[in-house]
Amino acid sequence: MSLRTAIYPGTYDPVTLGHVDIITRAAHIFDRVVIGVVREPSHKRVMFSVEERVEFLEEALREQENVEVEIFAELVVEFARRWGAKTMVKGLRVISDFEWEFQMNHLNRTLAPDIETVYLMANPQYSFVSSSGVKEVASFGGNVDALVPPAVARRFAELFPDGKPGAPTSPQE
Repeated sequence: MSLRTAIYPGTYDPVTLGHVDIITRAAHIFDRVVIGVVREPSHKRVMFSVEERVEFLEEALREQENVEVEIFAELVVEFARRWGAKTMVKGLRVISDFEWEFQMNHLNRTLAPDIETVYLMANPQYSFVSSSGVKEVASFGGNVDALVPPAVARRFAELFPDGKPGAPTSPQE
């Protein structure tokens, strides 16, 4: 029997509990799940270094024996081929996710028709959670403990102990 490997690519800037939920569920479906962390995404600026993003993921997933975290800087289909993966896992939360993933799916199928994308619907409790939303809340001093793994929450508390640096503290300022 061959090992069924899937990849789950993303920027994970930072990893959220929604990501962890998708990864955990994928780990129950596949023999091995390789989390691909994009080194330098071209479509967005990142807050955390790739090393921090990997550390956050590894800490959050240390109980998952069949999950590996790797950095990549190539086409996602080439990353999948490097791991012998015939499946790419993606999470869907809202309609805008679908629109983006629909486009990416068509591009990836053109490049690699042998690699299938499997979509897992977000758990309803995480359907509103996004990395960008979490960064926004944290930057203004909001509590993100219920949205991200503990290591990420601790790092945000270090970065923004009193909310966004330079932000007014009262309406009179």
